[in-house]
Amino acid sequence: MTHELRVTRLVAAVDVGLPVNPDGVANQIEGGCVQATSWTLKEAWRPGVTAWEDYPILRFSDAPPVEVHIVKSNNPSVGAGECAMGPTAAAIGNALHDALGVRVRELPLTPERIAEVINA
Repeated sequence: MTHELRVTRLVAAVDVGLPVNPDGVANQIEGGCVQATSWTLKEAWRPGVTAWEDYPILRFSDAPPVEVHIVKSNNPSVGAGECAMGPTAAAIGNALHDALGVRVRELPLTPERIAEVINA
């Protein structure tokens, strides 16, 4: 039986300097975390895929809740941009390692890739 890796909760702490618009920062980080979760778990181009309906992405029903903590700072603002992408993927990979004791180094983290590493 094959099981799919699922992310059930994400917690992010971010230091963007002085948060001029805290709600905007939280929204940006939350969106980045969800997008990175999709890349990490689902997204892979396949030959012949020409329509969005055929491209694997995280569905709304699979999107984890994201808790964002903004570090208080009076340093100059540096923005929130795309800062959540890499750390989110790394955190998911580290959680997989913590749960199963294996490092899967190719994305997305599909059941087949996880099983391949376990059986290697």
